Amino acid sequence: MSDWKKKENPIRDKSYAFALEVVKLSKVLQDESKEFVLSKQILRSGTSIGAQIREAEHAQSRADFIHKMSIALKEANETEYWVDILHDSGFMDESMYKIYHDQISEILRMLISIVKSAKRSNIN
Repeated sequence: MSDWKKKENPIRDKSYAFALEVVKLSKVLQDESKEFVLSKQILRSGTSIGAQIREAEHAQSRADFIHKMSIALKEANETEYWVDILHDSGFMDESMYKIYHDQISEILRMLISIVKSAKRSNIN
């Protein structure tokens, strides 16, 4: 097992697990609902969160780290929007919505905290 997988990193782990769920959701939306536009939107933004977090792990500077984590935050915010759209348009039932909304809300809270902390420590 790689060293980075051994080291505990909750935001990396949660964003990766969420990305896997979004991949499954996108497949269901395409196969069962024949919904291709929204499924691609949530697939792109929902998997981008973890990709940006992974990039931030090897940032070249604190500013680069903040920048990449800020992009992850923007992608998480966009993903929350697509989850709301899918629910409000009837493509996602209440129980599924609660699961996805709770997960993305937790990721958003974590990213907001990480970005704020990194910016504070950058000033000091």
